[in-house]
Amino acid sequence: MAPGGFPFEWALGAVFTSVVHALFHPLFWLVIVLVAFQYRRIAQLRAGFFGARGNSILADTLTATAYGFGGGLIGGYLIFLTGITIHGSGLFYLLPVAILLMLVNPRLLCFAYGGGVLAVSNLLFGFPDISIPTVMALVAILHFVESILILASGHLGAVPAYIRLPGGRIVGGFTLQKFWPIPIVALTIVTGTMAPGMELVAMPEWWPLIKPDLPFGTGTGTVVFAMMTLVAGLGYADIATSRLPADKTRISALYLAGYSVTLFVLAVLALSGGGAAWLAALFAPLGHELIIHISKHMELHSRPLFVPHPAGLMVLDVLPHSPAWRAGIRSGDVIVEINGFRVHTRADMHPALVQPGLKEVGYLRRGTHFRRENVRLSAGELFGVMPVPEGTERVYLELDGTPPVKRWLERWRGV
Repeated sequence: MAPGGFPFEWALGAVFTSVVHALFHPLFWLVIVLVAFQYRRIAQLRAGFFGARGNSILADTLTATAYGFGGGLIGGYLIFLTGITIHGSGLFYLLPVAILLMLVNPRLLCFAYGGGVLAVSNLLFGFPDISIPTVMALVAILHFVESILILASGHLGAVPAYIRLPGGRIVGGFTLQKFWPIPIVALTIVTGTMAPGMELVAMPEWWPLIKPDLPFGTGTGTVVFAMMTLVAGLGYADIATSRLPADKTRISALYLAGYSVTLFVLAVLALSGGGAAWLAALFAPLGHELIIHISKHMELHSRPLFVPHPAGLMVLDVLPHSPAWRAGIRSGDVIVEINGFRVHTRADMHPALVQPGLKEVGYLRRGTHFRRENVRLSAGELFGVMPVPEGTERVYLELDGTPPVKRWLERWRGV
């Protein structure tokens, strides 16, 4: 490490080159295959509602990979700017601990919980030997990247569902599930002979921001850092009942970004050890639980958006490229009539759609502006509308309003 200005342009190029190398890494393609299986499951869930598939699994997987590639560039640059290194940090403990926590509850497969467990164990018992600032900074950066991906694409492919609220009411909503393969850059310290042709770039005195445990003494000799490419997968799951999916993901992304920035600040303060290290260790899992609780609280205490409408049949979702889609009908619209027949329930809609041919559909755009469109329905073709629940549905998702920590305590006590 030598004095000088921070080479922003060089860093961007170096991170881009390292991320591109992941495209030739077998592990990256393995993660893509696993992501494809997740989108296959989502497609099957959507088909269960509509009786037909929506977007192709290949298209969803390629879209997620493209967004993941962009997230890898952002995350890699932030990691390089921060100077997070693998050497002496104990980061290799993160994934095994996260997998062990997943066996307790699948939703615990998150580095926020694994990092928190590792940090608290280190503070209490001195084991495992990890760098708390490094682990917490990495968790913060990965979640910040996730917040960007949620904002950009978290609403895409939302799956309609009937959801039972804690009070027993069944409303319409969406399950938001996204998975992204992420190629990401990490730094390591070169202690042996440098590889031929290795490019050396002088860095400023303040860099790295998160100081690593050096592999030799504390002298003033030059330390050489090298980039290496890692592969990760990020996932997002949420429910929207009182907001459209795009609105819900914007709020979720904002809260997650705030969590990430706060955790990163605590990680930097943890360089001094003591109470700051404890704050970072506890905030990682508890802060993550807090934003999950806030998200559920908003859904439970806000007016449901997708419920029966007095003017007609409210639409929860529309199958892309279906006759209803071609007529301009979208989520939140209210179908008032078809071929002059008034429509209030699903039963009212079926007689007008039994025979193929030209259909005149009158509907309210978002319940306010009346529109009338003509669309042709072919023989055997689905109209493509999923209406809001009417209160008699037997298949639905359960939205539990109990905070996660309280739920765990009840299970531990056997309540």
